[in-house]
Amino acid sequence: MFKQMRRADRALEADQAAAVLAKGGYGILSTTGENGYAYGVPLSYVYIQDAIYFHCAPEGLKLDNIRHNNRVSFCVVGETLPLAEKFSMRYESVIVAGRASEVEGAEKDRALQALIEKYSGAYMEKGHKYIENDSHKTKVIRISIENITGKARR
Repeated sequence: MFKQMRRADRALEADQAAAVLAKGGYGILSTTGENGYAYGVPLSYVYIQDAIYFHCAPEGLKLDNIRHNNRVSFCVVGETLPLAEKFSMRYESVIVAGRASEVEGAEKDRALQALIEKYSGAYMEKGHKYIENDSHKTKVIRISIENITGKARR
C-alpha cells in the first residue's frame, strides 16, 4: 500500500523516527479538500502512544477537509544544518500517514494537558484551568498512524 523509501540507506529505525516526532516543534498537516486540492498547514502537536494530537478551532478548512477525507499526511522536520561545501543538508525528518478523527472526554483532556506540558510547561496551573473552563471552545484531533517513515542525513 505504501511505497518503499528510495534512499533506504538513510532510513531511520522506528525508535529514531519516534524520537524526531517527540521532540519536533511543529509539523505540517496535509489534507485534501472537496475541490481535490491538497492543503498543508503548520501546527503544534504532541506525539503520544503512536498517535499524533493537535488542537484547533471548532470550525475551519482543515476540519472541513478531514470530514471530506480523513486520510492525512503529517510531516515533521527535525534538526537541519546546511552542508555548503557539499551543496546539501544534514537533516532528519518523519512523514506519517494516518486517519484523523476528533477525540473527546478523557482522551481530549489528556491531549490538551500534553500540549500544555510541551509548549507551556511553566504555566501548568493556568493550563489546567483552561482545560476545565474552556476546552469546549476547542477541538482535539488524533491522527492514528498507519505508516511512518523517517529519513536522515547525519
